[in-house]
Amino acid sequence: MLERLLGARGKAAARPTLPEHQTRTAWQAVSLLLGYPSDELRDQLPLIRGAVAPLPAGVRDPLVRLIDHLENSDAEQTRIAYVDTFDHTRRCALHLTYFVHGDTRKRGIALVQFKQAYRRGGLEVTEDELPDHLCVLLEFGALGDLDIAWKLLTSHRASIEVLRLALDDRHSPWADAMHALVATLPALEGDQATAVARLIEQGPPNEDVGMDAYALDPRLNPHPEAEAESLVYLGMPQGSSATAGARS
Repeated sequence: MLERLLGARGKAAARPTLPEHQTRTAWQAVSLLLGYPSDELRDQLPLIRGAVAPLPAGVRDPLVRLIDHLENSDAEQTRIAYVDTFDHTRRCALHLTYFVHGDTRKRGIALVQFKQAYRRGGLEVTEDELPDHLCVLLEFGALGDLDIAWKLLTSHRASIEVLRLALDDRHSPWADAMHALVATLPALEGDQATAVARLIEQGPPNEDVGMDAYALDPRLNPHPEAEAESLVYLGMPQGSSATAGARS
């Protein structure tokens, strides 16, 4: 049922239209700009602006608008708006599997699959963030295995669109980050558009058992003592809320 709704699963996903280095740059910039607007991120905004300058207008312009907003807005008010948007509004969740599975066992299985995919790409995700967090996935694609990240993004294309629409509805400045991301991805197909409509109408499912499959599977983190190694693609100190770390 879910595979049919999401459309892209089981099909050969289209390849990125941007050159690889531009795709990686765009994804890293979106990952950083969707992160918590800390002082560190504000300090990095001029570097991010320079990094995205060579990107095509459809990707660059919304990112520049968001950078302008973050630079020109009051820092404390921006942080309050960020928390209100992403932490207190379920429709704007940055966790991609939430839109399809809600807080159910099926989501636990989906989280296991995310972490296994990261491992195949040579990366471990720290315990600071769930592996389906959009910033984690985009950072993985920017710094690690682009092909695996592409498959994960395109197979969750409906969730990405639901998040974009929710941010648009709120007139959120962070909607520009989603517009930039969508510009790097294939357009919605018929089945995916149907999935978006259904997810908006019905919302995520819910059940009492929570995410047991994720919590109880000891294979999810075989090295809990290991500290994540910061990876940098844009030539700046790591500032994203994403916590993907390298595994040798």
